[in-house]
Amino acid sequence: MTPADGSAPGGPASGAGATGFTAEGGHGAVPTAGVPATAERSPARRGWPLYEVFIRGKRGLNHVHVGSLRAADERMALENARDVYTRRNEGVSIWVVRSDAITASSPAEKDPFFAPSGDKVYRHPTFYSLPDDVPHL
Repeated sequence: MTPADGSAPGGPASGAGATGFTAEGGHGAVPTAGVPATAERSPARRGWPLYEVFIRGKRGLNHVHVGSLRAADERMALENARDVYTRRNEGVSIWVVRSDAITASSPAEKDPFFAPSGDKVYRHPTFYSLPDDVPHL
């Protein structure tokens, strides 16, 4: 079927280039022909809180931020994170944290925020004198 402007389905008028596919969002080539340009969310989902998702991989020692999702509660966020971000069994642990519960420092304030650590010379190894008879230190 041809769009109202006469262009081919999935053509430049649909915003998906000449092929009718788009790779936005890191999901590979996704067919976009016939998909509305703006997806309307249901009124119930608009009120769902945003959760940040952290995954610890099988070989990793720390959790890594992998994305965000909206869910009605913590349990739903955990299950959705499992389904979306660990489809290939790459994780051993998942953390979900409400975005509004995260407190972070601002990159613009990095100099004054981290400046106090420079005044603590005892944190630098040059402060300590090592005895000559202590090996391998």
